[in-house]
Amino acid sequence: MSSSPADVITERLVLRTWTPSEATAVRDGIRSAHWAEDFPAEGDRVIAGLLDQNPAWLGAHGHRLVVERESGSVVGSIGLFWPPSNGVVEIGYGIVASRRGRGYATEATRALAEFALTAPDVHTVSANVELSNPSSVRVLEKAGFHRWATDENAARFRLTRPDLDQR
Repeated sequence: MSSSPADVITERLVLRTWTPSEATAVRDGIRSAHWAEDFPAEGDRVIAGLLDQNPAWLGAHGHRLVVERESGSVVGSIGLFWPPSNGVVEIGYGIVASRRGRGYATEATRALAEFALTAPDVHTVSANVELSNPSSVRVLEKAGFHRWATDENAARFRLTRPDLDQR
């Protein structure tokens, strides 16, 4: 599997930008041999449908496919909702059911958040999680995010550049 300079590579994953043809394939329901059997999930279809209206999401700080290094299969997606607002960029992620429970979401989230914090106009990466999704709450906690607010249905998490961290 070849990688590009914009790829974020972790121990087990490659986080690489979507290509326009992959977004089209997901939107049109065309299967690829390089996808896990249960990719795309609903969230992946939503993102693929929004890429046309948000061209920045196809850039280095946008949305990425999560590729399992061992198999070369796309097993989910993760992304930054670029551009940042007042130094804060939101992150979202999803791993297909067949690959959950392996720590991929935590590994990908930690890596992409660290990458986002290297951008000069980003000091905080945030995430909002529904309380009805406790596994996603655990992903953020394990990835080093801190809960800073909770309301009836959701928890808000953030990871701040270490030089600015005021927990």
